[in-house]
Amino acid sequence: MNLDELLHYFDQPETVPVKNEATENLANYVKTLEELTDSDVSKGVIALIGVTENRNATTWAKFEGVADDMRRHLFNLKRGNFNPVILDLGNLKNGDSVTDTYAAIAEIVATLIRHAITPFFIGGSQDLTYAQYLAYQKLEQTVNIVGIDPTFDLGTIDNELNSETYLGKIITHQPNHLFNFSNIGYQTYFVEQPQIELMQKMFFDVHRLGDIRAKPEECEPVLRNADIVSFDMSSIRSADARAISKPTPNGFYAEEACKIMRYAGLSEKLSCVGIFELTDEEDGGQTTHLAAQMCWFFLEGYYSRKVEMPTANSSNYTLYNVPVQNSEQPIVFYKSNMTNKWWMDVPYSVSKKNRYERHHFVPCSYNDYLTSVNDEVPDRWWQAYQKLL
Repeated sequence: MNLDELLHYFDQPETVPVKNEATENLANYVKTLEELTDSDVSKGVIALIGVTENRNATTWAKFEGVADDMRRHLFNLKRGNFNPVILDLGNLKNGDSVTDTYAAIAEIVATLIRHAITPFFIGGSQDLTYAQYLAYQKLEQTVNIVGIDPTFDLGTIDNELNSETYLGKIITHQPNHLFNFSNIGYQTYFVEQPQIELMQKMFFDVHRLGDIRAKPEECEPVLRNADIVSFDMSSIRSADARAISKPTPNGFYAEEACKIMRYAGLSEKLSCVGIFELTDEEDGGQTTHLAAQMCWFFLEGYYSRKVEMPTANSSNYTLYNVPVQNSEQPIVFYKSNMTNKWWMDVPYSVSKKNRYERHHFVPCSYNDYLTSVNDEVPDRWWQAYQKLL
């Protein structure tokens, strides 16, 4: 599908950018599809997509007007030390059925990615992550999903697809294109113990809210490995974001949410992102303003990206071979000489190269290296190794 064919999926937003060359407002960097050039695409384009679909939400909430209110705040923010290209596609029309909306999102995401444009969804219920995932089936690409969420949204095999079961439907979907799922910020009192055990059995990595708040830098390698980031605004404490579908007293602080989004933007693998579960509850615009600032931090990270995925013969990395007791081979680490970021090279079968060649270099942290030096296998290495077998 050509880019111009996407327009029939959208209504024009009520909030339009008011450009003023005397300012450095982000409004000056917003373009329509007709204004987009090949030069813009070469710089990197973020496509804003407003969504109101909520028919599979588990709580009654209205999402109308959320994306436009977020735009109003975003367009008035200053550009920072980057020159963004923001493609505002408008607000997605809901299909006659939820399934129609899912199909439209899958087609839109696949088309944008094929044209090297990163879709950024605002609003709607989080089951739309399932629709984003379906796009990668069209692209025939195995993906990693990171959910910032106080729960896992697994449900059971008998549950219908909704905003609290979408992950379970992704896991059981055939053909399956999910390599890894990671959760950032789950709150244990919302999660049943069998679900935590299931995550461990599937070698997914999940991180409690308290652990991430104590060591926020540990979520950077998780996000560096993501293709899709799905941010449930209910993971932010209600004091900082009240207009959300499931407010809760505990959660990330606003500045922590912004830091997470900056890490997401920095990920060179990331190709689709969504901020979900905002509502049109009246709160003086605080929640949509926060969502706009989260988008700003994503833009800052996105336009600071460096292509630095290691290769076996690269001279831009320091190589470490760490022998570990009871392991047939050492654990191989790469440290970037530019940014001091770390990766592990996890072995896999050559016969599975086409499926797994994007996944055997696993982003990690210095702490993983220290773990191996202490003669222990890092959890990240083990989880990846089990999936690469």
